[in-house]
Amino acid sequence: MRPKQVEMDDVVRSIYHALESQRHLGSTLLVLCGDHGMNDAGNHGGTSEGETSPALVFISPKLRTIFDGLECPVVARTNAFNFYEKVEQTDIAPTLATLLGFPIPKNNLGNIIPAFLLFWNEGKRIGFMEQNAQQILGVLVETFPSSLFNQSYPPEACVDTSDEGVRLGCLWSRIRVQATEGTPFNVDIKEAMLRTFLRQAQKTMSNTGTNYSVRGLYGGITVAASVALWAAAVSAPVLVKRNMVGLWFTFTTLAYGAMMFASSYIEEEHQYWYWVTSAWLLWLGIRQYAQRTDSGNGRVSDDLWLILSAAYPLAIMRVIRIWNQTGQKHAGESDIAHNFLRHHNCGLWTLLCILYSAVAVKMLPSYQTLIGGPASLVSAVLLCTLGLAFKFAFSIVDSPELLNGLPIAPGTVVNHCDLTTHARAVFTGIVAYCIGNSFSGQETSSHIRSNGEVLTKDEAVLIRTQETLAGRLNFLHGVLTLFLMTQSRVTNIPLFALFELQMRAFASMNLSPSEISLTAIMLQYASFFAFGGSNAISSIDLSNSYNGISGYNVAMVGVLTFCSNWAGPCWWTFASMILLVQHREKWSHDMVERSLKDRIYGECICDLKSIVLS
Repeated sequence: MRPKQVEMDDVVRSIYHALESQRHLGSTLLVLCGDHGMNDAGNHGGTSEGETSPALVFISPKLRTIFDGLECPVVARTNAFNFYEKVEQTDIAPTLATLLGFPIPKNNLGNIIPAFLLFWNEGKRIGFMEQNAQQILGVLVETFPSSLFNQSYPPEACVDTSDEGVRLGCLWSRIRVQATEGTPFNVDIKEAMLRTFLRQAQKTMSNTGTNYSVRGLYGGITVAASVALWAAAVSAPVLVKRNMVGLWFTFTTLAYGAMMFASSYIEEEHQYWYWVTSAWLLWLGIRQYAQRTDSGNGRVSDDLWLILSAAYPLAIMRVIRIWNQTGQKHAGESDIAHNFLRHHNCGLWTLLCILYSAVAVKMLPSYQTLIGGPASLVSAVLLCTLGLAFKFAFSIVDSPELLNGLPIAPGTVVNHCDLTTHARAVFTGIVAYCIGNSFSGQETSSHIRSNGEVLTKDEAVLIRTQETLAGRLNFLHGVLTLFLMTQSRVTNIPLFALFELQMRAFASMNLSPSEISLTAIMLQYASFFAFGGSNAISSIDLSNSYNGISGYNVAMVGVLTFCSNWAGPCWWTFASMILLVQHREKWSHDMVERSLKDRIYGECICDLKSIVLS
């Protein structure tokens, strides 16, 4: 640790000397701070003083005009982490905003650090502090009744009161009274009162933010435990019947729970899901190969096809694992999204054109609709083209580096495009397309199959119902894919093609419903990390959270944020429904086939008896 500290001291010293030696950098401010401290064991994340006391230094040649410097090094005054002055983390934002001439953030709870107010005279200092007080007052009236800050208080009402709102109201009342006495004698008094009000308001609101309802916490734990016990009771009989699925599910759950006891495992959780999902897919491939070879004819071509069909979901999983490096230890290593696609822009956009064309085909309903087949085809193509054009226009603003090297200039395709209107057009088109294709047209009532066999009415209704449901789900899945592609980063969109290939592989396997469910759960977790997500709140992607939104809409921003950050899990949740319906459809076809064979066999027996009797 010591050599690294000496190295960083040299880096900071060289930066300061550069600022000092160049005149135009004389007003530059370098803020050096730590994101957390450390305890005696070298860990962080707890509430000990060492972990919550990071260093903070403001460095600038201009500070010499108001500041004579400090003794360095210095011995801690009261405890091991109190050297010069302590400031709250929330004080940094209003201080920087004031120094830069910006308004203080609306919901800020911090105070301007007093040492920096010395840059201005008394009048401006009072003005900045009043602005800070007015800004925090706006936060207070959202928590306490506004009447507390609009009335005068007798002196006895402000003595030894335990009501935080009344105490703050008294302090604000005294400031309002002083505002009417604008004599020079009261400047220092007013500055002291403003500072007292600001510190008390900060302390009160900070405590309010951490004043959790213990009863509510216990209630939430009770509800979560009840749901977990109910889910265990419902799934236990199924897991017991499917021994291997039960073993995998139990192992995955217990191992995942054990990971929660170590912060380093939480930071690298994606590694767990990548490995356990790969192991599960490997087992499915081996089991699939074993089942088919037992019932196959032993031809070499069939064996090769079985090996490929069982192995390629696992191979795709390997590609997905290196799409985005996430976590802490390997976050800066090479990956596909950042180090390959960003250097092959022409290939990226060509691939996107192919993918959007494939989605247009996937969006075509396989059942009779009111608007008809040709109209659905034209609508799907136009809608996907609109979605691709939006991602292109979005990249001009958000990721212009993805357009370098293209044979056409971005401005010739999308010039001065309003992204909000463009996104709304995509979302409106998706809704209209869903509505237009949600109503089925007239269905044929034929009970004759393509092979000439005649079905009973009940058999025809059963097959038609299953086929219509599967068709509707596939259609909706295509529409959902287009929406999720709109909400994803451009470099992550090709992941949906890999998901589709995996899904088709699973559809060709003879998976049971429990196997489908477990596969979907694992891929939901793995796909979240494949898109670049992690357990750090800093990894939440807000770049697509305001698509189509011009104002501040908490509900819609929340929905779009969820869809953009959990696009992979949303896709696999719906895909698992399709796989389950297809499994049910296959079961229905098998039942009809068995019924037909039984009926034909019965008719043959009757004919044989008639021949014998005659």
